[in-house]
Amino acid sequence: MSTSAGNRQRTLVAIDVQHYFRDETSQWSVPRYADIVPVIDTLRKSLPDPAIFTKFVAGPRNTGPEAAIIQRWNQMRLPEDDLGWALTMDTATGDHTFAKGTFSKWGHELADLIPPGAEMVLTGVATDCCILATALGAVDAGRYVTVVTDGCAAVSDEAQDQTLGLLELLSPMCTVVASTELLAGIASTTAVGG
Repeated sequence: MSTSAGNRQRTLVAIDVQHYFRDETSQWSVPRYADIVPVIDTLRKSLPDPAIFTKFVAGPRNTGPEAAIIQRWNQMRLPEDDLGWALTMDTATGDHTFAKGTFSKWGHELADLIPPGAEMVLTGVATDCCILATALGAVDAGRYVTVVTDGCAAVSDEAQDQTLGLLELLSPMCTVVASTELLAGIASTTAVGG
């Protein structure tokens, strides 16, 4: 994990970059999905350590409160091995991937990989659901969160703006920045430290 300003470890987390969120015919299609993939890829190449990729699977195992919401989109109740749940991005050697059938991806999987006081660089979909829920869980657990505005997408531009505005209220534990600002900060930290 790379070290950022304040000596925090920084880890890229890509939430649910999967076919069912990319594909326009899917009930869960996220507009602007195609726009975020190059941003995530650039961040991945700029952070030296393994990335973490999560996968949402709305299979039969969803029996908690989220099951009622998932039922609204009944076409998405597919087997966990359905190809639509596959990632749309290739993972690199050392990257971590796990599936979780909840909106928040925060839990022991991320907690084990991102220690208290570390920073999670959060990207993926959907800003107004899984990104928001994951950020809240991570902040509650003592992790710093950086949400990359052009590295995540919501169901609409309005939902994106509203959710990012809400996340900004969590400062200083949650920072909302464009990738260019984050990359400039990484470059200046590298230049000073290296």
